[in-house]
Formats: sequence, C-alpha cells, structure tokens
Amino acid sequence: MKLLALVDSPDHVCCRYRIRAFAPAMERAGIGVDYRALGRGPFERVRQLVASGRFDAVILQRKLLPGWQLGILRRAARRLIFDFDDAVLYRDSNDPRGPEDGRRRRRFAATVAAADAVLAGNDFLADCALRAGARVQDVHVIPTCVEPERYPKASVGIAEGPIDLVWIGTGGTLKGLLQPREVWASLARNVPGLRLRVICDRFPEDFPIPIVPVAWSEAEEARQIAAGDVGVSWLPDDLWSRGKCGLKILQYQAAGLPVVANAVGCQVEMVRPGSNGFLADDATGWVEAMGRLMRDPELRRRMGEASRRDVERNYSVSAWSEAFVQSIQGRPRPALSGPHAARVRSSAASLQTVGDSI
Repeated sequence: MKLLALVDSPDHVCCRYRIRAFAPAMERAGIGVDYRALGRGPFERVRQLVASGRFDAVILQRKLLPGWQLGILRRAARRLIFDFDDAVLYRDSNDPRGPEDGRRRRRFAATVAAADAVLAGNDFLADCALRAGARVQDVHVIPTCVEPERYPKASVGIAEGPIDLVWIGTGGTLKGLLQPREVWASLARNVPGLRLRVICDRFPEDFPIPIVPVAWSEAEEARQIAAGDVGVSWLPDDLWSRGKCGLKILQYQAAGLPVVANAVGCQVEMVRPGSNGFLADDATGWVEAMGRLMRDPELRRRMGEASRRDVERNYSVSAWSEAFVQSIQGRPRPALSGPHAARVRSSAASLQTVGDSI
C-alpha cells in the first residue's frame, strides 16, 4: 500500500509524533509513506493534489483547504484521511478576535464530511468532527503518542531540597507559560529554591522564578526533560486549548516525572491527582502541590514511576500502532487487547452516543 502524507513539513512536530512515529508499524504492514510538504502556491498545490491519485491513500494533516482544492483532492484520492490534533476549526488562544471563525468552521465541516477516515487526537476533537457532519463509523480517536524508550528515566526523589521544574514548548506557545504570572510569583514567594528549566527556542524575561534556558533540539529534548524533577503545564481555559493533545505532559511522563498542571482539557485525563501528579487551578493549589513535592522525595519517585507506567499503557506508540494502521487501511475498528483496550471501547461508545444525539 502506498500512502501520501500531505503535511506542513516532514519535520513538523505534528508529523513527527502523529505519523512518522508509526513508521515501523506501517512498514511491517506493508505501507510505504511518501511525506510531502503541502505546496504553498496554487499551481504547485493543484499539481500535488491531482498527483495524489497515484497513491492508495492520502492523509491530509490539519490543513483546511479551500473548497475547490478539497474537491480536487477528493476526486483524485482513492482513500482520504484527515488527521488533526488541534481545534483547527477555531482561532488559537492568542488571537484577539476570539475563537469563532466562520470560514474555518465551513472548511472543517467540508473536510471531515469528505474524508473516508478522520483521526482525532482526543475525544473533544472527535466530538467537533461529529457535530460538523463526520460519520460516526469514520471517526477514530488516535491520541498523540510518544515512545517511552527514547526517554532516559529522571533521577527524581533522591533527596529533599531545591527542585527543578521543566517546561517544554515553542516560541508560539510561550504565552501560555507566561499567562498565570500570579501562580509563578506565589511559588517564588512561598516555595524558595525552585528553578524552571525552559526548553524552547525563546525564553521569558523578568520571570518570577529563576530560569534555566535550554535551547531545544530534537536530539537532546528527551535528555533535557529527564534532567528536571517536576514537569509543569498551564493551558488557558478556552476552546482552542480543549483541543490540545498534551504532548508536553506525555514527554514529562515518559521521562518519569511527576506533573503539575491546571485542570483544562486533556490534562484532566492525563494527570491523576495523588498518583502521577497534581491538578491545581490557582496559586494556592500550586504552592501546596510544589511544597509537598519538594518536601517528599519519595512522593516524587512514586509519582514519576506512575507517570512512566501510565504513558506506556495508554499513550505509547506500541499501544496504538495497531489502531493507527487499521485506520489507515480502512479496516473495521480494531478489536484490541491490553490495558488501553477499555479506553478504545469507551471512546467508540462516546462517539456513537454523540452521533445518535446529532
């Protein structure tokens, strides 16, 4: 089987974690993948869309094409798959115009209705697709996955004393880190000794907590995350953020770090309070969580081990390879076994319920 992946770029984070991560599984299944950056100019793109008919299937990642381009792709593609891990039907959290965008909604509805399969990164996104007109049987929840073996295990829980928090992201998501300034200021006042390792291509200035800047690189990110003690994440409570798929949390967990995050979107599912971390929505909650983690190295160790187990069971590439391959091939929903099978069945049941209510 020949698969064409039309992506932002083969090195884009979404392509790396949502398609290329499954390359070994696809190879074992006899699927060869040709990764192509979606053409920017109209003539280049039209040639690309027409040529997609030479492949057995096409996976269009995240891009909402104009109607006439989507029509060309739909007529040419033998099997069309739409993959998305963000709430692309809305504007992002930083857009001053707000989340609603009629053109995005119309293009999104046309895309999910035209696709033979829709791969949504979480239940919220799957619900968006169903409400926009996707067929229940065509929607598959495939979470963003990581490969835990890539991550060295962090040495958390060695002794009491100062701990390093870790945040990883891009310059475009740095505003999310800066938003809860009162949380960071309160931590600086009440939990002395904290530092924040920022793994990014840009770094905040005048931050309440001392910053340890770490230039991001694909080769070093896993080791740099594992050099910390506690992973942190904060999402704005808006429609765009509810579509996020929690990659940074998965990376922290793969490295064996406890996680502290606010209770928004997928973070509510990924962080189990008291087991692999804490959920806190205000400065008081964050101070309490960090105080406990600083005082109790054994708690950090237990939570870090639970984090690693959770990501191996529920969000690892190996756990989801079969579901991904079968979605690409167009085979019936997989009858999976193993710890994540109940999650698959629950998601499928939820999709059917939403579909019946529309």
